[in-house]
Amino acid sequence: MAFLSRIVQPLRGLYSSVRRYFEEQDPRFSIAFAPALLVSILLYVRSPLSNYIFDEQEALLANPYVNDPKVPFLGAFSRDFWGLPPDRSIGSYRPIPNLIWRLLWHVSHQPFIHHWVNVIGHAVNAALLAGFVLAASGRRQLSWLSGAIFLMAAVLTEAISGVVGIADVLGGLGVLAALHALRLPLWGMPLGVLAAVTFGLFSKESVIVAVPLVGLAAFTSAPLLHSRPMRLLRALLAFIAAAVALAFYTEFRRLTFVAHPEGFWSVPAGSTWLQGWLHQLKKWLAQPRPALEPPPPGTPWAKQQLLKFLAWFQQPSLPHDPINNPLVDAPVPLRVAAALRVYAGGVGQVLFPWTLSGDYSYRAEPVPDRRVFFGSVMGALLALVPLLAGTVALMANLVQSWRTRLMGALERRQRLAPLALLATGLLWFPVAYFPHSNIAVLLPTVRAERFWYLPAVGTSLVLALGAARLLRSPRERVAALLLGAFFGVQAFQARSHALDYMDDLSFWDATRRAVPLSAKAQLNYSVMLGARGQLQERLKYNGIAKDLAPKWPMAHIYYGDTLCRLASRPESGPPDAAARLARAERAVPHYLRGFALAPNDPNLISLALQCMWEEKIFLPHSEALTELAADHPGSWLAFLVSDTLESGEKNNGVQKKYRPRSYDEGPKNGE
Repeated sequence: MAFLSRIVQPLRGLYSSVRRYFEEQDPRFSIAFAPALLVSILLYVRSPLSNYIFDEQEALLANPYVNDPKVPFLGAFSRDFWGLPPDRSIGSYRPIPNLIWRLLWHVSHQPFIHHWVNVIGHAVNAALLAGFVLAASGRRQLSWLSGAIFLMAAVLTEAISGVVGIADVLGGLGVLAALHALRLPLWGMPLGVLAAVTFGLFSKESVIVAVPLVGLAAFTSAPLLHSRPMRLLRALLAFIAAAVALAFYTEFRRLTFVAHPEGFWSVPAGSTWLQGWLHQLKKWLAQPRPALEPPPPGTPWAKQQLLKFLAWFQQPSLPHDPINNPLVDAPVPLRVAAALRVYAGGVGQVLFPWTLSGDYSYRAEPVPDRRVFFGSVMGALLALVPLLAGTVALMANLVQSWRTRLMGALERRQRLAPLALLATGLLWFPVAYFPHSNIAVLLPTVRAERFWYLPAVGTSLVLALGAARLLRSPRERVAALLLGAFFGVQAFQARSHALDYMDDLSFWDATRRAVPLSAKAQLNYSVMLGARGQLQERLKYNGIAKDLAPKWPMAHIYYGDTLCRLASRPESGPPDAAARLARAERAVPHYLRGFALAPNDPNLISLALQCMWEEKIFLPHSEALTELAADHPGSWLAFLVSDTLESGEKNNGVQKKYRPRSYDEGPKNGE
């Protein structure tokens, strides 16, 4: 018993100290950041031995801007998120993450080091949210709850544990900093909002939602933050400042990335600083303006305005890939229905994160065959009900504001804060999610948990208000148990999902288990197995991917590639030449099927042709390859087949410059 007492007493003392810390101190940033960082580390830090997972290979290892010292430091503003110039871009202009990666690349090439930016940044964001709620409400418990719910939201694990999630974390930092800018005096508030939103937009383009949301927050929080609220004026100034930030971001991107890539920063030799900037201004005035085709007759006015805005915003071209986003070819009504289903699933993951995954591509989120079904109805309700309820709460807050106009500042804030924060939270999360919804703009990805980073700010406000009310109920212990269970599930699922980032094999194994209908998850898992020499297992899971997505060229090419490589590695001893040739022949039908589906994918084609050459089945099938190439004149297939026929002996197959990068290989020269 004495032994147990020596263990229990320190634990009780630690519990009492922790409890006093939260019960007796307000979550100002200096107070909230330390515990937030500790929790963020405990929940989201991945293994130090982790390698490059999923998009991290393209974002870091194969990013020409990050790892090529020949590219100037300010070249980040002339490159896309993946370090590619405009003529090779797949969209996503986000210079600030690239600048940070470039600096950290000098410290370490390991993704473990790079993802610490996300871990620390998330703790900063949680502390900022708690601090803003404290400033607006003056309620200590509510403020801690808001920050804690956001901090421990398991659905955000992908954004924090994955290096690529830096864009979401920094974008969130910009928006939360803009909320704190609302606390500044009237003369300084627009400047603070302008700077914060600009930072957010240069981190991720979806921060465009800050334009309406920061204006909304300025309107609801003005009586809570200032003795002279001037709601309309503050909201208008915040909206204008955020809109100016968006205009600056859009015009700057067009100037440096679209109109004058690479050459923007060059100025005439011998120019002074002023002459140099005048030279840049001349370039901006001379840049081509986007042209808008007239919409079809009868196009609704709202849609016309959306088309005009999109033409001005000029988002860089995004990939058209039905595997990553099956909605790209869906009719609009079915696309909207599917998008609502995806949105409903995301709300469910915020509340009950039973299943978390790094991928939801085809066929996990298929195009529905009808517009009305349970998922689409739930998505519509989860979008409309918060918007309507938020509007009602906003109206009620205005009425209450009028009734309490003669009260003291502290009492008035106590009365107004709950409805103001509720209105903000309810209106926030449907609006914040909209750019990722695939309704207005089709994205390269049908669904990703990191898309919920900004919407989770709104859901955290709503859930915190509900939790605080629950804790004030007569059955406080029951309420505490329910809240503890909620945080326990969130923490357990966040830590479990972060463990999926142990390495690339663990990540894709967990992903294909969580979403077994994802052909991409099955195929990538098979590739990871193949990279470790497990070709029979690779064949098995590659076959599952091929069956799930029979029109996916990569699945057919990789299946053929596995069969081709197995030709020289039978289980029972080395084969003779004839047996090896016969085994390699099994790959040919799958290669030909893949070529027919993707005649302009040089990486897939060169991968297949090289193995065919090495296994000596290229020349025996040259006639079939030539006939297939003739069906696609001017294609990569036609060129590579012809070039390999002419120069295969000299190059030992496909020319090296056309062969795809090996796994975990950086960019080739010239990339």
